[in-house]
Amino acid sequence: MGEQKERMLRGELYRDNDPELVADRRRAQGLVDEFNGTGAEETGRRDEILRRLLGKLGEGSWIMPRFQCDYGYLIEMGTNSFLNYDAILLDCAPIRIGNDVSIGPRCQLLTALHPMEDHEKRRQRWESAAPITIGDNVWFGGGVIVCAGVTVGDDTVVGAGSVVTRDLPSRVFAAGNPARVIRQL
Repeated sequence: MGEQKERMLRGELYRDNDPELVADRRRAQGLVDEFNGTGAEETGRRDEILRRLLGKLGEGSWIMPRFQCDYGYLIEMGTNSFLNYDAILLDCAPIRIGNDVSIGPRCQLLTALHPMEDHEKRRQRWESAAPITIGDNVWFGGGVIVCAGVTVGDDTVVGAGSVVTRDLPSRVFAAGNPARVIRQL
């Protein structure tokens, strides 16, 4: 494993145009293209492609096309979880989705970060990433965006269109931009 990939996996600044990382993304994109090209009746083929693409796909879990990700191998889905249409998972750091999770259409889980203070590093294509963890029995309404470094606790519901910029505890309903806890569940 090369230096840039090691840096990415440690959550340090790395160069995303590193040849090893470019090759990993191309491999993932090929599988994503294959997955997104399947027909509605090809559930077995979809499952087989996802098992080659993702780090883990729990029993009874499924993803609807169109699906997009960077690497795939940093995504883990627990059992009986569902990712609806048009999901984007930027998995430059691990994305862990628990058991019995329902994620609505057009949701985005975005682990990538770019230097805010140093525009020269941005120009030179340096970036970093922070993991996203989604607990068990979580439900995201359509269009939810989860930012890098966020953990969402078990049994939490996030309202449609919300932008989750901070950790959310277990058993709450949160909504808004930025998402805030509305009430306990």
